[in-house]
Amino acid sequence: MTDDPDLRASDADRDRIAAVLGEALATGRLTSVEHADRLEIAYTAKTVGELVPITRDLPEVSASNVPAAVEQQLISSKFSKIVRKGRWVASRHTKLSARFGALIIDLSDAVLPGREITVETDARFSKVIVRVPDNAHVIDEGSSIFGKRNVTGGSQADGPLIRVTGKSTFSKVIVSRGMDDWNLR
Repeated sequence: MTDDPDLRASDADRDRIAAVLGEALATGRLTSVEHADRLEIAYTAKTVGELVPITRDLPEVSASNVPAAVEQQLISSKFSKIVRKGRWVASRHTKLSARFGALIIDLSDAVLPGREITVETDARFSKVIVRVPDNAHVIDEGSSIFGKRNVTGGSQADGPLIRVTGKSTFSKVIVSRGMDDWNLR
């Protein structure tokens, strides 16, 4: 970020602040309520000067100190069932790869590293179920061959943007907000 507090903040500036806040939440420096409050301020900030006080009491996370998992991670299932839920740090680009198995990923309590994340599905002969936060706006850009793809779309709320990409073959991909869609039928 620049030293000029009157300069308009960019999306990259806001995402850097979100990464610091996400790291602070993951390490126990912030409660989930403090994290949510500060994240909302970060994404509504118009100038760089408005971003500075949000992380003043937190250690700085430089780009070199940000784990690669913040940018990209792979969750893979082969002939098994993997469930990821609760408080965990999601990545900006999360690839879900399933072969003859099941992946159940809950993003509703996850720490999201930015305002927009991409979930890429690569499923063959499998089931992939993703639960998103209630206020998330979901965009489906994926495809399916000989399968089922049920993505519950947009929300008018001002939540994170979750872009679902990828492909599935002889598989079922479900992206929803509700627990009732979580069964593996």
